[in-house]
Amino acid sequence: MSENHTGWERSVLEKLALAAVDEQRRARRWGIFFKFLIFGYLFVVLAIAMGWFSKKDGGAGAGGKHTALVEVNGVIAPGSAASADLVMQGLAEAFKDKRTQGIILRINSPGGSPVQSGYINDEIKRLRAKHPETPLYAVVEDVCASGGYYIAVAADKIYVNKASMIGSIGVLMNGFGFTGAMEKLGVERRLLAAGENKGFLDPFSPLNDEQKGHAKQMLTEIHEQFIDVVRKGRGKRLKETPEMFSGLVWVGQKSIELGLADAIGSAEQVARDVIKAEDIIDFTPRENVAERFAKRFGAAAAETLVKLGGAGVINLQMR
Repeated sequence: MSENHTGWERSVLEKLALAAVDEQRRARRWGIFFKFLIFGYLFVVLAIAMGWFSKKDGGAGAGGKHTALVEVNGVIAPGSAASADLVMQGLAEAFKDKRTQGIILRINSPGGSPVQSGYINDEIKRLRAKHPETPLYAVVEDVCASGGYYIAVAADKIYVNKASMIGSIGVLMNGFGFTGAMEKLGVERRLLAAGENKGFLDPFSPLNDEQKGHAKQMLTEIHEQFIDVVRKGRGKRLKETPEMFSGLVWVGQKSIELGLADAIGSAEQVARDVIKAEDIIDFTPRENVAERFAKRFGAAAAETLVKLGGAGVINLQMR
């Protein structure tokens, strides 16, 4: 009787032990499964962030003929999404691709740096001369003004929406003067400079007529350069009026009548009906998450170093 009782207990203990082992194995399998699932998810997120699934690297239509798209979106300035470096990089890659049937430069910009705009305009002319078989069309969305239009005139044709804002062929330099407010507050401006014009248009000093005249002369020279670029880019299509180069803007339909643009059209319509390659591949260079993080981390680190080591240092600059 005692032996039977002991055998029964042993059998129950063995079953419990085996059940515990099976449960551990099952938990281990699920743990491995979820680890692989999380790893796969993180890999996909990283791949998207790094741009490994970029359409231009093998997306839809990568094996056939296509229309290349490069965007000029926002203010044209160094370090921006519409900087000359990024736009020129996208254009170079688009022209280099042998499957590109035509290029659309989609512009939605109020303008910006005349230097950056000039770089892009010159690069478009160079690339068009190097690849005469590949047409380039500018397609305007909401606004194509000032520096944006400076870029657009380098295209073969300019397409607009009937409500787009086109023009603003002019140059400006703006700022504020605080001398009156400083006098009321009893604040004295103490500016030390070597060179009588080193404090050129200083907002905390009274406006100097000679410096103001010099600034206007510089703006006039840049304006004349702008006008020359527009005239050469648009040629006989341009119907000049006294207001054309005054800085005014016009809606899309009126801009066609003035010769500032050629026709109504969207990027999809131009790709389908003009270039005859409906598949659009985006060649616009974009910063991925890793690059943005690196830049922000670098900027934060530099700022911290300045704060740690810059106390009591006189800031002497030549600019």
